[in-house]
Amino acid sequence: MKDLNFREGDAKTSIFGSNEMLKPSPVDRIPDAPTTPEIAYQMVKDETFAQTQPRLNLATFVTTYMDDYATKLMNEAININYIDETEYPRIAVMNAKCINIMANLWNSPEEEKWKSGALAIGSSEACMLGGVAAWLRWRKKRQAEGKPTDKPNFVISSGFQVVWEKFAQLWQIEMREVPLTLEKTTLDPVEALKMCDENTICIVPIEGVTWTGLNDDVEALDKALDEFNKKTGYDIPIHVDAASGGFILPFLDPHKKWDFRLKWVLSISTSGHKFGLVYPGLGWVVWKDKKYLPDEMSFSVNYLGANITQVGLNFSRPAAQILGQYYQFIRLGFQGYKAVQYNSMQITQYLHDEIGKMAPFVNYSDHVENPLFIWYMKPDYAKTAKWTLYDLQDKLKQGGWMVPAYTLPENIQNYVVMRIVVRQGFSRDMADMLLNDIRDAVASLEKLEYPTNTRIAQDKNIEVKGSVFTHTGNRHKTKK
Repeated sequence: MKDLNFREGDAKTSIFGSNEMLKPSPVDRIPDAPTTPEIAYQMVKDETFAQTQPRLNLATFVTTYMDDYATKLMNEAININYIDETEYPRIAVMNAKCINIMANLWNSPEEEKWKSGALAIGSSEACMLGGVAAWLRWRKKRQAEGKPTDKPNFVISSGFQVVWEKFAQLWQIEMREVPLTLEKTTLDPVEALKMCDENTICIVPIEGVTWTGLNDDVEALDKALDEFNKKTGYDIPIHVDAASGGFILPFLDPHKKWDFRLKWVLSISTSGHKFGLVYPGLGWVVWKDKKYLPDEMSFSVNYLGANITQVGLNFSRPAAQILGQYYQFIRLGFQGYKAVQYNSMQITQYLHDEIGKMAPFVNYSDHVENPLFIWYMKPDYAKTAKWTLYDLQDKLKQGGWMVPAYTLPENIQNYVVMRIVVRQGFSRDMADMLLNDIRDAVASLEKLEYPTNTRIAQDKNIEVKGSVFTHTGNRHKTKK
C-alpha cells in the first residue's frame, strides 16, 4: 500500500527527500500544515549557514564560548522565568548572591547582607536603571527645595554607547557631550565640569569605551568633582558605565580606584554577557547603598502566587543567564577569571603590536587597557592608497572574519578605524591566522589598478563636503 505521507514528511521521510525542501521558507504567512521537528530544525539551521561563525566575530563584545557544563546548565533552565520567584525561589537567591559578588568585587561599603543591585538584560538596561535612579534622586531633591525639574541633564564623553542616547531621548534628559580629540582620547574632567549645573543628574565616565577600548579616569573625575560640589553646593554623583571594564579591572588592576572606593561613585553597571563570560543577555547594576536606589523604581505584583517586587525595565526575563553567571563564579573563582582576562589581554597586546608594525597602519593608542583596540590608516599612506578600511573589512569577511570599520565620534569623525575585540575562546593560534589574513588582504588590495568604490566615495566626500565618507551604521552623519 502506498504511503501518502511519505513526500509530505513523516518520521520515515528523509529530510532532503521531503517536499518541504522544494519550498521556500515562510516569509509572511504561517505554513498551513505542520512538519516534522527534524525538517523544521534543518530549515531554520540552514538559514544561518552563511553567517560568520560566532568565534570569528571580532566585532562583538558578547560572549561566544562557554564550557559544556555551563551550556548544559543554561539549556536546562531555558524554560524558567526569573520573575516567578515563588515557583523558583533558589533562582532568586542565586541572583542575590551574584549581586553580592559583583558589589564586593567593586568594593561596596554597604553593610547589609544583601547588597543593593539589580539584574538586567545586558548592560544597556543596567545603564538605564543607573540613569533613572540618578534622575529620580535629583528630581526628589529639587521638588523638596521647591525648584523646577523640567530641564535635567547628564554629562558624558562623545564616546558613549548608544544606550545613553536612548536614555536621553526616552526620558527627555539633555545629554551633554564632552568632545574627544586625538590629544584627549578619554573624558576630560575639567571639560566635563564646565558642562555641569544645578540640573545635572550625574556624570557618566566609561570604563571600556566601545569606540576605542580606553578607560576614563574616574579617580581624577571624582577628585575634581568633589572640589566642584563643595564650591557650588551641588551634590552631582557619578554613575560608572563599566560594561567592559567592570569585569576586567577587579582582576587585572585591583588597586586602581574607579569603583565604590571613590566618594561620588554611587552606582556602577556592567555586562555579564561580555567579559562576565556568560552568553547573552545579562547585565548587572549595583548601588553604593540602598538609600541611592529610589523606592519608586521597585514595582510589586501579587498575581504570581505571592507578592513579587523587582527593579527592572521589563518584567519577564530568562533565568538561564543567572545560572550561567553563578556557575562561572564558582567554576573559575577569582584566579580563574584573572587567568582568562589576562590571556585575552596578552593576545590583544600581541595583535596590537603586530598590526602596529604593518606599513599602512597606526594604532589609535600606544597602550591597551581592555581586550580591544582600534587602528587607522597612516595619513600619508591613505593619500595614495586605492582602498579604504571598509575594503579590508570586506576582504576579511570573505574569510569568515568580522572585523568592523567605522568612523569615530563627532569631532574626530574624519578618522575611519578598525576594531578587534578579543574574548574567551580566541587563541594565539587564531590571532596568527587573523594576522596572516590581514597581511594577505592588504597585499591583494595594494595590487589594485583602480580605486575601489569606497575610496572614490571617500575622495568625493572629502572634496565636496570637507569630510570623510561615512559608512552606513555610524550614528553620526557626515558633517558639512
